[in-house]
Amino acid sequence: MGRAPFAFVVLAALFLFHAMCQFAATIREAAGLGGLNHRRNAVLRWLLAGILAAACAGSARAADGTIFLTFDDGPLPGTKNILSVLSQENVPAAMFMVGQHVETIPAGRDLLAEAKAIPLVTVGNHSYSHANNRYRRYYSNTQAVVADMLHANEVLGLTPIVNARLPGRDVFRLPTVSREDLSINVAQWEREWLDYELVAEAGFYLYGWDFEWVHSDDGKPVQSVDHLVNEIDHLFQYGRFTQRGKMILLMHDEMFQDQFNGRENLQSLIRKLRDRGYAFGDIRNYAPSKL
Repeated sequence: MGRAPFAFVVLAALFLFHAMCQFAATIREAAGLGGLNHRRNAVLRWLLAGILAAACAGSARAADGTIFLTFDDGPLPGTKNILSVLSQENVPAAMFMVGQHVETIPAGRDLLAEAKAIPLVTVGNHSYSHANNRYRRYYSNTQAVVADMLHANEVLGLTPIVNARLPGRDVFRLPTVSREDLSINVAQWEREWLDYELVAEAGFYLYGWDFEWVHSDDGKPVQSVDHLVNEIDHLFQYGRFTQRGKMILLMHDEMFQDQFNGRENLQSLIRKLRDRGYAFGDIRNYAPSKL
């Protein structure tokens, strides 16, 4: 149940409670037991006003919320569907690509070129090797991490300043935003923080994320579109994002393969979020460049 239906259910319950109180007061007055307690009436009116304000605030939060669509690990099966939907729906998105995939995936270079040709798509760097999915080992060699990111720039045809996302790390390093990956322990962070700093100094804006559309090992999305949208609604209700009113949504290209109805799912997600009043942001405008 969404916020608005819940609010109206509570509102109806409060009105029913009020009617019952009025009826009870009439009985009491007929029995000579005194009038309705004015203090209780005042409290009830306050509660009713609060529920109405909460319902209106829920809608306002959606209207004020901006979602930044980001896709990792491409080019992969699923990338073509993403590009098609983004073009059709005319929404901005960031695609953080892996250099090695460009070189090894069939039509990888064509998909990279297609992404670059879409004005609202920002092609970003997601490393060359994706750490071969061995993140602790990858981040144990700072010079190798920087070299891997720079190699990806060459393959992707990107020049500084480059929008990027580190493999396996939810880290922000922007001129006005810095945030650590809270999923790793302090000892691990102490071994890795220099990597983040030197990558940023090498000409990268690093973006983490606020929420993820999760997938299983085979790439199948875990949440349904409706479930994901409800989760997003609740997160905006609490508003705990790196940037106020802005959610960076992490997704992965492999989720949008034909076997998972990828095109339909992404199109449905975009349209449902738009219908709820959310705006879609360009990652290049996510944070101010100066304080």
